[in-house]
Amino acid sequence: MLTNQSILHWVQDNLPEALVRHSEHCGQLTLEVNRDKLLDLCYQLRDNASTSFEQLIAVCGVDYSQYGYSEGGLPIQTFSGQQELSEYVPEAAQETAHQWEGPRFAVVYHLLSLIHNARLQLRAYPDEDSLIVSSVVEVWDSANWFEREAFDLYGIIFEGHPDLRRILTDYGFIGHPFRKDFPLVGHVEMRYDPEKGRVVYQPVTTQPRTLVPKVIRKEGYYDRNS
Repeated sequence: MLTNQSILHWVQDNLPEALVRHSEHCGQLTLEVNRDKLLDLCYQLRDNASTSFEQLIAVCGVDYSQYGYSEGGLPIQTFSGQQELSEYVPEAAQETAHQWEGPRFAVVYHLLSLIHNARLQLRAYPDEDSLIVSSVVEVWDSANWFEREAFDLYGIIFEGHPDLRRILTDYGFIGHPFRKDFPLVGHVEMRYDPEKGRVVYQPVTTQPRTLVPKVIRKEGYYDRNS
């Protein structure tokens, strides 16, 4: 049976230079991978009979620049009991909250072994200056459109991809809409111009808003005896 520990030991024994660190949460093993060894590790995870991760479920980008904070710039907290919201959001919350110290962007790969009924998550950080990481299309064909999506939405470049171009946004779109510094209303909007007889683009007319969630509880909501 292939377990998280057996997967970890296999990687440590066969390609230790590819492993940066590992973590486990809710039964899910995540391996942080050296981007220069990503392709080698993926080939071995797929082809070795001990692992047989023959299927790539998903590839996605991540932007950690505002990790741990809500839209309003306040730290994300866990609310419980009947304590007041103000106790969780002090005035100095922005200064005291934990901030992400690693690279801003990451690429996450979700693998599945049908033979061993096992799952594995890989995380690699692209080069911070060029945002380049190796494409895994030659390992799993299913990575093709996933990588195009991450390129489109985050601007991550997958070196070796056979056809790296936008897949969700419009032709000529500027920017990458899943980056945390991209405004929710966007930069431009389109409308039909009856005088020109075609669709035109113009700067957005909607003013950006910051929506901070409010917590409203009835008295005695958490009292099991009520």
